[in-house]
Amino acid sequence: MKKIIPFVIVLLIIAGISSWVYHAYRGENKTMPTLYGNVDIREVTLGFRVPGKLSKLLYDEGDKVRAGEVMARLDDEPYRNQLASAQAQVDSLRARLKLRETGNRPQEIAQARSLVREREAAAVNAERLFKRAEELLADKGVSTQERDTAEANHQEAQARLKSARDNLALLEAGFRSEDISQAKADLAQTEAALATASLQLNDTVLTAPADGIILTRAQEAGAILQAGTPVFTLSLVNPVWIRAYVHEPDLGRIHPGMKVKIRTDSVGGKPYKGQIGYISPRAEFTPKTVETTELRTSLVYRLRIVIENPDDGLRQGMPVTVNLDESTLSTSAPS
Repeated sequence: MKKIIPFVIVLLIIAGISSWVYHAYRGENKTMPTLYGNVDIREVTLGFRVPGKLSKLLYDEGDKVRAGEVMARLDDEPYRNQLASAQAQVDSLRARLKLRETGNRPQEIAQARSLVREREAAAVNAERLFKRAEELLADKGVSTQERDTAEANHQEAQARLKSARDNLALLEAGFRSEDISQAKADLAQTEAALATASLQLNDTVLTAPADGIILTRAQEAGAILQAGTPVFTLSLVNPVWIRAYVHEPDLGRIHPGMKVKIRTDSVGGKPYKGQIGYISPRAEFTPKTVETTELRTSLVYRLRIVIENPDDGLRQGMPVTVNLDESTLSTSAPS
């Protein structure tokens, strides 16, 4: 019995230590994990969609710009000339289409009718002379040659009359539907060219797509640029994100929409508020830029945190520490 008591005591001690370790581990596990990441600010490279000579740059590196502000201009004279030429072609084809749709002028039709009446009279006179020559030829009053001449004049008069009548019919009928369709197609083509010329003229002005800070001014006035040549690099003010990483054991304890606090290493740096906006569905190895207490070769999941109150204190690539809001410890992920 004396030998059993020490053995029981040892078992009780081991059980107590195991219970303490278990509860201590569970207590530590209730603490929200600390995440580490870097500031991720979007940048955009700005250039002209059309080639040309750079005439003005209105901002320099470090300047702040607002969305819609003019940042640079190209020499627009060639594009203004193209626009004027395209406008003239459109005006010309619109007039041609109107002519096709309206038809011929009444004065032209009246003139054609007068010509028909004139040639009808000439044809009647030529027919009468031809018949008389036929009768005189039978009585030997005219020669065969005179009779043939009268017949030729009669046939010519009939042909000229037919030509005048056909011309009058064309003028009265107006233009064919195919002519009108062709005129409409030609007009549509030139209107498209006019729209392109107008767009190219507008593209000689470079405007800021969003609020931001100019990081790089890559060109100077007078440079001859090709389409798409970088002129400015703009760092956008919004959105400002944090690219952070979470270990797989902690993955089930966070969810999109969870509130967080972000701190930088700057002295006196104020905390920033944010919320988790995206969690990657794919695991990856921890990037070398992320300082964590875990092994760098461990698998993590990338997440994006949206800053609610960004300012100039956040710079591209700056390392940050992310503390999850402990009030959301028991909050379950949304379904």
